[in-house]
Parts: sequence; structure tokens; C-alpha cells
Amino acid sequence: MLGRTASSLFWMSRYQERAQNTSKILETAYRSAMVPQSGQTENGEWLNALETAGAAAAYEFNIGEVSPKGVMNYLIFDRNNPSSVRVCIETARNNARAVRTAITSELWEAINTTHLEFADVNPQSLTPDKIPDFLAWISQRSHLFRGSLLNTTLRDDGYFFSQFGTFVERADNTARVLNTRYWVLLPDNDVIGDDDFERPQWSDILRTLSGKRSYRFAYPNAKLKAYNIAEFLILRKEMPRALAHCYDWIDDTAKDMAQFYDTTEVSLGLAEEIYSSLQKMTMREIFDIGLNDFLTEFRTRNNNFANQLSHDFNFA
Repeated sequence: MLGRTASSLFWMSRYQERAQNTSKILETAYRSAMVPQSGQTENGEWLNALETAGAAAAYEFNIGEVSPKGVMNYLIFDRNNPSSVRVCIETARNNARAVRTAITSELWEAINTTHLEFADVNPQSLTPDKIPDFLAWISQRSHLFRGSLLNTTLRDDGYFFSQFGTFVERADNTARVLNTRYWVLLPDNDVIGDDDFERPQWSDILRTLSGKRSYRFAYPNAKLKAYNIAEFLILRKEMPRALAHCYDWIDDTAKDMAQFYDTTEVSLGLAEEIYSSLQKMTMREIFDIGLNDFLTEFRTRNNNFANQLSHDFNFA
């Protein structure tokens, strides 16, 4: 496969995943802002949304004052924000169009229809009462993309590059969400002898990563606890947005890629190293290292894998 084709498939999936991640960040901010929390500064949830999306510095430089409307517009519609939902959807579609003959008609329709319907949305018509449904629509369209990809795509190298794009982006997002509020996940935040105490931030983290209900299934007899949430989102590979799940999938894809090409590139070995390290670690070891340091290092390793993949397969 040509490097530019591999690159387009990788970034098509990565930007589609990013659009959904941003919508979940905004949904959580919107819900949390409706119920002010003790000690929360004015517009604090919206500032947290910017930080989680990695856009706080750029927003301050380009927009300035943090406000619900300003953050919504910047993270959804602003063309000057390279990670806004609009730019993500457009970039995913442009990458798909560049490899139109390498993807299925069902996948193209899912991407193209999303792009056309989003283009018809007037930002001025997005009143506060319409925000939840609109954000849910963005997430649903991403699920449609993912379903079309999984259910119609031949399991060849094009499929492999698409999977790498999805799970590199997902792993980065999970690590950023956790890193933004890592201090509320430290074991010291678990109040001994108070089983009814649950921090609102714990629910926010789980909601942002689509894990609030599945947490209850994973820990059926436990309230929300900092230690459990950290373990759930880092080491429990049955959780679809956990770091361990992402690299379980990436490692399996890397092995399939190595067999498909009958070669072992450096990037494919890196995938195995990252997954192996996650398998061997315990939450106690991660807390001993320092949760913030662990998450920062993980993001670096995840980025190194993506960069090495780009180098090994000559992404244009």
C-alpha cells in the first residue's frame, strides 16, 4: 500500500474518533455546568473542557474570556481550531475522499453524509436547549462510522491502518482526560468509612469516557472510588476506552500487520512493548510512580508509536 493511502486511512479514523471525543468532553461540561459544584469557579467546567481538549492556550490567545458560548463555538465550529468538531469531520472526509476507491461505499456514505448534514447546521440556531441532542448526534455519527468500518471493511492493510488511527487517538484522549484531573483519582481521595461519599468529578470522568454505566457492571457492589476508577480506565482491558484495551487492540493489529507484510517494523515492536508494560503493571505500582508522571509518559510513548508508524510506512 502506498504511504499516502496508509496515511489517509490512519488520519480518517483518527479525526473521526477525535470528533466524538470532543463531543463527549462538551457534553460533560454542559451537564456539570447545570449543577454547580462546591468550590467550582465561574465557568470552571468550560475551562476544564478546553484543558481536556488540549485547547486552553490557543483559546486564550485567539478568543480570551472563557464563556459557555465561546467554548462551545471554539470546540465545535471554529475553523481556526484544528481540533474543532467541524475541522475533524471535514478532515476525516477529505482523507476518505483521497482514498475513495480503498474504502467501502457504506463507509463513504457514513462519512460524507455526516459532513453534509453538519455543514447545514447554523451555529446561531444551536440554543442551549438543543445542545444535548446535537452533541448526541455527533457521537451517534461516529458510532455509525465505526460500525460501517468494522462491518464492511476487508481485513487487510487498509483496515489495519484505520484501527491504528482509531486507537492511538482514543488512548491519547483517555490519558488526557485522566491527566487533567489526576489528583481526584489518587487513593487519598477515597474516604475511609464513608461508602456514600462520591466526588462529582468522578462521575464527570466516567461520563466523558462513556464509562459510567459499565463501571457499575465492573464493580457491582462498590460505590465510585478513586482507586477503582483509575484501574478501570487504565488497566481493565474489557473497558473499551481503557488504555489497556486500546493497546490490546493495537498490539493485535500490529501482529496481523507483521504477518500480512511478512516483516517486523520498529513501530510494530513498540506496540507490543507498550501493551506488555500495561499488562505487567498494577495500580499500586502506577501510584508509586506517580499517576501524573505515568500518564504523561504514556502519552509520550503513544505519540512515539504513531510517529514511528508514520516513518516505517512512509506516510505522506
